[in-house]
Amino acid sequence: MDALEMALLFDFYGGMLTDKQKDCFDMRYNQDLSLGEIGQELGVSRQAVCDNLTRTEALLRRMEENIGCVGRNLKTRKALQTIIDAAEQLESHCDAGVRGLAQLILSEARGIEE
Repeated sequence: MDALEMALLFDFYGGMLTDKQKDCFDMRYNQDLSLGEIGQELGVSRQAVCDNLTRTEALLRRMEENIGCVGRNLKTRKALQTIIDAAEQLESHCDAGVRGLAQLILSEARGIEE
């Protein structure tokens, strides 16, 4: 899994990790520190950092497999964009009623986006 996918998993499930897992993950993926630098910061070996990250990444993946929040979120965002695109096309329709509905749909969809 790449860093972006890991960051998404962390955004959704990071609250379920221990403080040590959070700190290690943050230093690796958000601060882009090397394993050696993280180990030095935490006062542990490079191997301990590697083991911690491996376990944390596996845990985050298992959480997503069991709960599926990231997948649902991505699917919802894609569907919402399809709705917005369709409503934007309907905004130029010759029927005022259709234009009004398109504007209502866009307003609600953009509210969900935020």
